[in-house]
Amino acid sequence: MEKRMIDGHIHIERGEYSLEWIRRFVDRAVETGLSEIRLLEHNFLFPEFAPMYDSVRAHSDFVDAWFRRCGGTKDYGEYLGLIEKVRKEHFPVKILFGLEVCYFKNFEELTGELTKDRGFDFLLGSVHFAGDFAFDHTAEHWEGRDVDEIYRTYFEDSLCLAKSGLFTGIGHPDHIKLFGHRPSFSLEGYYEKLARELEKAGMYADQNSGAYRRNPEVAELGMNPALLRALVSHDVKIVTSSDAHCPEDVGYKIKELGRLVGEAGGTCE
Repeated sequence: MEKRMIDGHIHIERGEYSLEWIRRFVDRAVETGLSEIRLLEHNFLFPEFAPMYDSVRAHSDFVDAWFRRCGGTKDYGEYLGLIEKVRKEHFPVKILFGLEVCYFKNFEELTGELTKDRGFDFLLGSVHFAGDFAFDHTAEHWEGRDVDEIYRTYFEDSLCLAKSGLFTGIGHPDHIKLFGHRPSFSLEGYYEKLARELEKAGMYADQNSGAYRRNPEVAELGMNPALLRALVSHDVKIVTSSDAHCPEDVGYKIKELGRLVGEAGGTCE
């Protein structure tokens, strides 16, 4: 029997909250041999979360313009309603629903208030800003930056995310490598610390192909092998995911991601 395959990180933001839109993701999942898909939205799409972004918007005109264009454009209640609609239907693949939340240390309480008892199957915490720096928006933003300091901030924030008690899993835990920047020091100490904290929290890690799809010239496919090995050594669950933002990208390199987990000595959830 072929091992079941999961795509655990699929965004539905580019369509209406309708069963017809969800069926397009399901159809693609069936085409690519998936048995389970996990659908979610970015928290910034909902006005309730807007205060979390005040600092990063003040730090960068680019980020402020991005937020004015993209932030607060969806209805949180409507999204929660869609989840209930989907659960009443029968689909040929298992569907779970969640939320991807940008982690900010100063907004743990607000995150808890806005996500607790909302009916989510999972809650994914992701670091998309190193301090106030939007490291994954455009490569030009890295010019003149202290790469070592950005990496330290990124992984320190990731450790706080794991300790927060808010999340089921951590999204793309070394997404900082997207544009090919690498620190001058070894990251294995951070990998070990993060693996320990995820193990303690009972969280899973997102083995994600999104960075590679966006920037295959410099971004590795999935997590760095040393990070994967650290997670496996601490029995942290690994979930493969495409980070798709449209139906066409569902299942992107899921088999290859699973193979990399196996090479690190682990198995996927």
